[in-house]
Amino acid sequence: MFKHRTLSNGLTVIAEPDPDAHSSAVGFFVKTGARDEPTPLMGVSHFLEHMMFKGTSKRSAAELNQAFDDIGARNNAYTTHEATCFYATTLPEHADTATEIIGDMMRPALRQDDFDTEKGVILEEIAMYKDSPFWVLYEEVAAHRFGAHPLGHRVLGTNETINEMQRDQMQQYFDERYSADNTVISLAGNIDFDRSCELIESVCASWVKTGVTRDNSAPQLLDERVSLEDDRFGRAYWLMLTPGPAAQDDRRYAATLLTQILGAADNSRLHWALIENGLAEEAQAGFESHDGVGEFYVYASGDPERIEEIESVINREISTLVDSLTEDDLDRLRGKFATSFTIGAERPGDRMQRIGRRWTLLGEHRTLEEELELIRSVTLDDIRAVYEAFPFTPRTVGVLRPPSSV
Repeated sequence: MFKHRTLSNGLTVIAEPDPDAHSSAVGFFVKTGARDEPTPLMGVSHFLEHMMFKGTSKRSAAELNQAFDDIGARNNAYTTHEATCFYATTLPEHADTATEIIGDMMRPALRQDDFDTEKGVILEEIAMYKDSPFWVLYEEVAAHRFGAHPLGHRVLGTNETINEMQRDQMQQYFDERYSADNTVISLAGNIDFDRSCELIESVCASWVKTGVTRDNSAPQLLDERVSLEDDRFGRAYWLMLTPGPAAQDDRRYAATLLTQILGAADNSRLHWALIENGLAEEAQAGFESHDGVGEFYVYASGDPERIEEIESVINREISTLVDSLTEDDLDRLRGKFATSFTIGAERPGDRMQRIGRRWTLLGEHRTLEEELELIRSVTLDDIRAVYEAFPFTPRTVGVLRPPSSV
């Protein structure tokens, strides 16, 4: 049973209660991420995520950690281009306490000394990602693809933006976007919805509305190629980004199946054409839907001397994909999705994430059964139609390889 309530200060609370569940989950979702940042403040959303754990006017950082430990909570946070989420899963008897702790930490002290210290942690994290060839390539391709559009922002920011960021700039960003009307609180599992709403109303009574919005217009895209050389890597890496359906577009279900057939980890077209033939070491395709825009991606890695051959095979598999589709492809994928969805439904933490992300992005709820039915109802004609509407063009293609292979 789905429950929804808008509190007096504009906070939205949603839930899928299950009195038979053995755990409870709570998540605070803020509709802000890398795409909402001014370019000079790139990375501030993720930086703020770190600062939330540094203490409030009521609790120090150590006291926050201890409070979670005292109730045996499994808690964490994450930041994307679209949203920032703080969450915890506990035994049912500790659900109210977990909600109160997160509600408190969502109003951080943002002390200057904590800000200065954590800046170094963020810079170390950026350096760590520079050792990952996939992320080096992806961030460069995305930056070229989106240009001045904020979807090209790097979630972690850059050395320059983090070094130059000031504590007061972060405070201003927080005051504007971490507002009551830009936050969704998602609950699932063994919870008392009415009591939870009363608690949230009390804990978050000081939160105000700001009327903050997001520009979700799609960027203008062109065919473009990016070539990178890096002597730290001995292999070659190939990545393509190309438009797909937005989060608001139900064709995303067909798009998901399309890319699974093309490039799932096993038994996909790219797996058999590249991995099983020994041409590539990695090969995958996927689909991501964002607010107002979506994208297909295809990724592969292998011998630098064979990267052009790998690209040729990928292009061939994409061009012949629609004609090769069979009902067996759909039947196999329906079974996979039914299994993964059902397993997720058994875990309150997964259910909390599913309904929280959807409401934050789209302001609507769909049951697991409705989601499964939409997957099951996708036909071969639907997949052909989404391919025709989004024919893997225009493409932004990037290649990363060692200098000696050029």
